[in-house]
Amino acid sequence: MSVTHLGMPTVPGKGNIVEPSPFPQVAELELGKIQMRTNLARATSTIRGKRLARVAEVPNWEELRDHGSAVKTAVMDRLPELLEQFEHNVTARGGHVHWARDADEANAIIARLVEEHAPVLDTGRREVIKVKSMATQEIGLNEHLEEIGIDAYETDLAELIVQLGHDRPSHILVPAIHRNRREIREIFLREMPDVDPDLTDDPTALAEASRKHLRRKFLSTPVAVSGANFGIAETGTLSVVESEGNGRMCVTLPETLITVMGIEKILPRFADLGTFMQLLPRSSTGERMNPYTSFWTGVTPGDGPQNVHVVLLDNGRTRALADEHGRQALHCIRCSACMNVCPVYERTGGHAYGSVYPGPIGAILSPLLTGTDAGANDTLPYASSLCGACYDACPVKIDIPQMLVRLRNEDTETKARKTGRLPRTQLDAALTAASWVMSDGRRMAVAEKSLPLAHLLTGSEGIRSLPGVAGKWTHSRTLPQPPEQSFRSWWKKERGTR
Repeated sequence: MSVTHLGMPTVPGKGNIVEPSPFPQVAELELGKIQMRTNLARATSTIRGKRLARVAEVPNWEELRDHGSAVKTAVMDRLPELLEQFEHNVTARGGHVHWARDADEANAIIARLVEEHAPVLDTGRREVIKVKSMATQEIGLNEHLEEIGIDAYETDLAELIVQLGHDRPSHILVPAIHRNRREIREIFLREMPDVDPDLTDDPTALAEASRKHLRRKFLSTPVAVSGANFGIAETGTLSVVESEGNGRMCVTLPETLITVMGIEKILPRFADLGTFMQLLPRSSTGERMNPYTSFWTGVTPGDGPQNVHVVLLDNGRTRALADEHGRQALHCIRCSACMNVCPVYERTGGHAYGSVYPGPIGAILSPLLTGTDAGANDTLPYASSLCGACYDACPVKIDIPQMLVRLRNEDTETKARKTGRLPRTQLDAALTAASWVMSDGRRMAVAEKSLPLAHLLTGSEGIRSLPGVAGKWTHSRTLPQPPEQSFRSWWKKERGTR
């Protein structure tokens, strides 16, 4: 298979980028989880503060954002060419490149490679270790491997917490952001073999427990699966950016390394990393630089993995690429800055989005990859107040609010084509009635005559409950007490004129 298939937009196979239930329905349930909301508010507030401090240190921050955006725009314009260049350079250096149209193909390729290079253990199963990877979560790799007798062990601490807790990630960068250290201790005591029963919830003790748990896997497992933050077309180089050192262990110790990379992660030149290595750590963790950044290019005899494979994943990306306006969602460098400033994400958490891509970027990326008519993905573009904070925070200037509006329009048009008419709601009817009243001075004057009675009946506590569609407003807020008279009445009384 080659890059030529990119000319036809693809539809994702099975995976974890389709919202199974409408966002409003799930969000309402998540809002009731007080501990989760407390954990999220504390964590996102801390990350926001660190990011602002690190960004303020860079006098040319806006110029860096402009350059990062320009590079990603150029990548989208030249994507087939750059992918072929990348494939050529990986192959020339002893690596192997595999093309996967969707989740099913990617999972099949990886499973075959693991079966070729990982021995069957006494348990009758095979094992692989993994570096944190959004792409493998997107395709549901762990679940697929488990079904065919392969156990995939997450080595990133947050991913390990999620895996041991039989949970789902709720954040791109910090998958276990919804858990506090007391909950993590309970998970370790319950699920981690040979853990010290006197383990405390001190972060240092928890990190040490995870290191002991993973050390044997690092030293004994011959196959690793990684994601990639960047792939360099010019050299065939791959890069993983992380902060714990587990990535370094995974990409150097095993004999076989399988990297799953979304096709949009390509950069043209190694020199382009100079911009992104400044944008990414400051935007994601509020650090000046990453603790661990690993690069590898093909195979080096006697040093590192000797079987190097790269799976280039489409899974709907050519569909997004074909959208003239939506393709900028593929600029995303997975920093999570948009989530950390989003008031909707902070209150509902990542699980409400269904997809492995939560928050503002998930609200546009998932529908663009799958179409708004996949599952309940048509509800994701409405998971926003359109406040614009995500655009201000995005290091590559993805205009998320604009795309949310466009996707809402696409959803409306899709439903109109199916039914032959535009969908109408209670809100539409209410707004039509309000427009009719407010468009005529006499009708408005008649409506204003009810203000004295409304003022009297409401009292100083305001309006706590309204019927019908208006009840959605008072469900979470109280309207102030209506005035005793309208401005029109006051003017007539004070000035004697209309």
